[in-house]
Amino acid sequence: MSYPKQYRYTKEHEWAELLSESRIRVGITDHAQSSLGDIVFLELPKVGRELKSHETFGVVESIKAVSDLYAPVSGKVVEIHSDLVSDPGRINSQPHTEWMLVVEASDAKAQFDGLMDAEAYQEYIRSL
Repeated sequence: MSYPKQYRYTKEHEWAELLSESRIRVGITDHAQSSLGDIVFLELPKVGRELKSHETFGVVESIKAVSDLYAPVSGKVVEIHSDLVSDPGRINSQPHTEWMLVVEASDAKAQFDGLMDAEAYQEYIRSL
C-alpha cells in the first residue's frame, strides 16, 4: 500500500494530517493494522484531554494482540471519531481514511513538520 504523501508518520505507526494552523487529525497506518490483524476494540480519550507527544492516548485490540496508541503531537483532544469506536473493524479496510481523533495545538505546523514524511516512513518500515 502507498502511504499518503500529505500525512506525517511516527515510529509507533500513527499518522498525522494537518487540517489547519492549529489542528491535526490522527489515525494508525496500514502497517499497524496489518500487523494487528482484525481489529475488534478501540478505546479513545475523552474530548478535552491534554496529550503530550509520544504519550499513550488509547488502546486498539485485535484478535492477535492489544496495542497502545501514541500521540504523534502534543495538544488538546477536540474531537474523537465515535463511530469508529462502535465499529473499529473499519480501520482494517481503510486505515488512512479512518481517523481516530483531532488534536488542537498552538504549534501544530512545527510539530507536524517534525514527523517522518511518507518516504522516510516507508524506509523505516522496510528496515524493521
